[in-house]
Amino acid sequence: MPKTLPIIVLVGLMGAGKSRVGRELARLMGVPFVDADHEIEKSAGMTIPDIFAEFGEAEFRKGELKVMQRLLQGAPIVLASGGGAFIQPAVRTAIKKHAVSVWLKADLETLVARTRRTAHRPLLQGVDRAQKLRELMDARYPVYAEADITLVTDQQSPQTMARRIRRELAQQGLLPAGDMPRGTAVRTADKRGENT
Repeated sequence: MPKTLPIIVLVGLMGAGKSRVGRELARLMGVPFVDADHEIEKSAGMTIPDIFAEFGEAEFRKGELKVMQRLLQGAPIVLASGGGAFIQPAVRTAIKKHAVSVWLKADLETLVARTRRTAHRPLLQGVDRAQKLRELMDARYPVYAEADITLVTDQQSPQTMARRIRRELAQQGLLPAGDMPRGTAVRTADKRGENT
């Protein structure tokens, strides 16, 4: 069992609930919540859509890598990563070294419904939303599957998801003893979440 809380990185596609679940999980665990996209915008001094428009996705990914590496060197936080962050091998390696990754998995119908609520998604501008999300699912889900923990978010509230993540972290022995939810049975597990 670790002596301190881990950095927890939420990964998944846009609309999976990383920000909403992340805020609730951070509150539950008593650590700060950090949204990587907001940190990138602060660092660049411009919005993500503006970064994409002016510099392109490749430059955005370079900045994203720097911000993620910085955030992963600090104190325990709950970090909502951008949808493409975990796809970058260098980001994935840094997360595996310094944090516990949790994939918030959602089906296409859920993602389409949730992403309709916002207009600031550069990858969904001017395209068929469902088709683009399906393409992203096909390309990214096999990589997201490398996360330490996978939980399905369909039909789940952020509060329910936060409790499920905390319970899973505890069951895998990834929380300090004082942070274990009552009645949690700890099973022996390696960091990948596989029973040993």
